[in-house]
Amino acid sequence: MRIATWNVNSIKQRLEHLGEFLKTSNPDVVCLQELKCVDEAFPRLEVEALGYNVATHGQKAYNGVAILSKRPLEDVRCGLPGGDGDDHARYIEGVISTDRGVVRVASIYLPNGNPVGTPKFPYKLAWLDRLTVHARELLKLEENLVLCGDFNVIPEPQDAADPALWVNDALFQPESRARFRALLDLGFVDALRACNDQPGLYTFWDYQAGAFQRNNGIRIDHLLLSPQAQDKLQSTSIRKDVRGWEKPSDHVPVLVELKIDG
Repeated sequence: MRIATWNVNSIKQRLEHLGEFLKTSNPDVVCLQELKCVDEAFPRLEVEALGYNVATHGQKAYNGVAILSKRPLEDVRCGLPGGDGDDHARYIEGVISTDRGVVRVASIYLPNGNPVGTPKFPYKLAWLDRLTVHARELLKLEENLVLCGDFNVIPEPQDAADPALWVNDALFQPESRARFRALLDLGFVDALRACNDQPGLYTFWDYQAGAFQRNNGIRIDHLLLSPQAQDKLQSTSIRKDVRGWEKPSDHVPVLVELKIDG
């Protein structure tokens, strides 16, 4: 089973790119972030025509997450528990059944948190705390679980081409990174790092100052695997070429392949 995550930075602007990605990478499941549209405006018919079932949790002009799956989606949950009054569309979760058991996936668009020193940063940290609480409960199910998405966290200095540029940014603050590590410490593994510990692997390049051309990127899009999913990990990859397409998202797809038959 090939599972992908991708912050498309507007599904309306990136629909043609999504179609090309689906055709060339042929993922079984795709977790999308930053749709920037309400559920009714998502191009459901176009995506279904490509062979995918669709579940969305949208929001006008901001945020928005979705799961696309070749197999039917069950037990879909929209919204992260514990956020009384939090109406941001940042979390959707669903279950895919196979002959060899279920795979639970979540599409996550974690708050950016900038600027540090404003209420946006504690909101980011509190959201990470809520995610950790929910993830702990999901692990008790002992399922193949994959948390996918734009976490807006640079885990380690090697995940940035120039770490010094990010020392004052919410993505690289010690508090953000500590909470990401706390999530991993529950028993998750960072799928990409489990397969490749080399520097220079990035998933985001700013639109400004030729960042992509100079490979001045960061790695903030992650797939975290439960112990059951870790046992089935085959490979990971980053579709860096997608960033070179015309009018691209500033993020690229990241994929993991799990050996799940049936």
